[in-house]
Amino acid sequence: MINDGANDGDGEDFGSELARLRQEHRDLDAAIAALEGAPGADKLQVQRLKKRKLWLKDRISFIEDQITPDIIA
Repeated sequence: MINDGANDGDGEDFGSELARLRQEHRDLDAAIAALEGAPGADKLQVQRLKKRKLWLKDRISFIEDQITPDIIA
C-alpha cells in the first residue's frame, strides 16, 4: 500500500479546529453567563447562544471521536 501523505495532516487539522472550537465554546459560556446576569437580558439571544454552544459541543465530540482510534477488544 502506498502512503501518499493525504491523511498525515488530518490530525493537525482536527487539532487546530478542536482548539478553535473549544475556545469558542468557552467564549460562549462567558457570554451566556454575562447575558443571563444582566437585567432585561434578551432571552432569544441567550437561547441562540445556547444552541450554538450545544452545536459546538457536538462538533467537539465528533472531532475527538475522529482523533481517538477505535480499539476493539
